[in-house]
Amino acid sequence: MPGRYRLLADITPLRQSAAFRRVWAGATVSAVGGALTTFAVTLQVYDLTRSPVAVGAIGVAQAVPTLAIGLLAGAFADTVDRRKLVLVTSACLAAVSAVLAAQAFAGQGVVWLLYVLVAAQSALGAVDRPARSTFIPGLLPASQLPAALALNRLSFQIVLTVGPALAGLVAADPHLGLRACYLLDTASFTASLYGVARLPPLRPQGDTARLGLGAVAAGLSFIRRSQVLAGAFLADLNATVFGLPVALFPAINAERFGGSPRTLGLFTAAIGIGGLASAAFSGPIRHVSRQGLAMLVAVAVWGVAFAGFAVVPSLWLTLILLAVAGAADTFTVVFRGTIVQMVTPDQFRGRVMAADYVVGAGGGQLGNLEAGGLGSLTSPVISALTGGLVTVAGAIAIGLALPAFTRYRGPQSGRAQKGLSTASAASPTPGGNGVLDLEPR
Repeated sequence: MPGRYRLLADITPLRQSAAFRRVWAGATVSAVGGALTTFAVTLQVYDLTRSPVAVGAIGVAQAVPTLAIGLLAGAFADTVDRRKLVLVTSACLAAVSAVLAAQAFAGQGVVWLLYVLVAAQSALGAVDRPARSTFIPGLLPASQLPAALALNRLSFQIVLTVGPALAGLVAADPHLGLRACYLLDTASFTASLYGVARLPPLRPQGDTARLGLGAVAAGLSFIRRSQVLAGAFLADLNATVFGLPVALFPAINAERFGGSPRTLGLFTAAIGIGGLASAAFSGPIRHVSRQGLAMLVAVAVWGVAFAGFAVVPSLWLTLILLAVAGAADTFTVVFRGTIVQMVTPDQFRGRVMAADYVVGAGGGQLGNLEAGGLGSLTSPVISALTGGLVTVAGAIAIGLALPAFTRYRGPQSGRAQKGLSTASAASPTPGGNGVLDLEPR
């Protein structure tokens, strides 16, 4: 029995830190609300236009503000009390959800207004999420950071699975509909605001950056000088840009399995189930010390799984390989998040987390563009197979080119210290830090 429980996700951070527990629970509730709004906006745009292009334009409305202001928002987070900043952005995000509810009640049916509100959400999120990711340095011992990130990923996978199903039930109810989705999202911010409001002031430690392009450049220079940080970001980009063939799913489904929408839905579900299972049984992660090497191995497994997905003829093998990819993705995210949090000194934390957020937001979209473009020039199978193999080769190349990343070791339980101290400004050495980020990649 004890051995079996050690396989399960380590809930020690939730048991030992009331502050982490409140922020984690609030973010989880808010993430469920966010899933309702994402579903509702997509359905409302489609109902109004009956155009897949119009639905696809939602992604453009989300991506442009993120890429435009993401890095500058991180520099801003390094100049102010991050707790107050997130309280303001969360309140503004709640207001946007309230406006979405109001337009649904009013029956406006104006597509451009939905795009504007989605863009506003994305812009606020580009400020909110990097600042929120800096929140918990000192709430947990350094040795508990991997467990905390695994819990975040578990929450994300649960929300990813349950959120759309709940949204479908609410939207389909004749007495609730899309209006209730928006209202529930607005109300869900109460939990998030409560968790943040109970935290102490969280001003950056060390020399405070001056807002501007110079501060952004300094943050990027810090990442470039650190083999460990550069390796973590490059490994993630390698996985998402080359090894993410989601854009090819419909074509491969049509070519190999007859094009049934149910089968296509199983593709995405299999990735989610794999990620949920690996997050639920993430207990052994806390024993992994060479986290850079572990991240490269997870990226390589991700690439092998998608390369296999490209060529196996059986539906069951296809779904198993996609589940393996989902499991590898969870480990990649946990190891990357742990490395980034531990290596970054507090005065750079907002800028580094903003870069992390931009990499996560942009890598997947570039990956879909790359996979779709290569698939159009060659074939969907060749594109998926090539992407998976290039991902494996890229992981090997990163390991050879950045030996400090491969050798990087995370904190051991004996060295962990609790408190609000972080890594010194002079050198990027590990310190006791935590994070809460319920977003993918």
